[in-house]
Amino acid sequence: MLVLDASAALAACLAQDGFDRLSGEELVAPPLLWSEVPSVLHEQVWRRAVPEPVARAALERLIEAPVSPKRPAGLLREAWRVADELGWAKTYDAEYVALARLQRCPLLTLDGRLRRGASRFVEVLGPTQLGRRRPPR
Repeated sequence: MLVLDASAALAACLAQDGFDRLSGEELVAPPLLWSEVPSVLHEQVWRRAVPEPVARAALERLIEAPVSPKRPAGLLREAWRVADELGWAKTYDAEYVALARLQRCPLLTLDGRLRRGASRFVEVLGPTQLGRRRPPR
């Protein structure tokens, strides 16, 4: 199992091969992923950073993505604790960390700030480390 954060999901959605690089992984995310990624895509179109057809194709990849939403009991409380411990004002990123912690699995992110904080709690992977994963605990 691997928790996918919004930065990793966004990158996969925008990639030509989509989620193919992650095949063979059981991908999970907190439900907020399905709000965060479309919001970023829409903002990128609005700012003219990404053409609308590209963003719409990315949105379709997200809709069809092999990622399961997970909201285990205690997720929100754990996210609150993580945000407190890391000194974060918001709990959005902390939900990804909390989910990885509760599921006892690694977190995949491209976000450097999240990576630095999350590594205190869970194994954190970047896209280049997927092939070098530790065996499941």
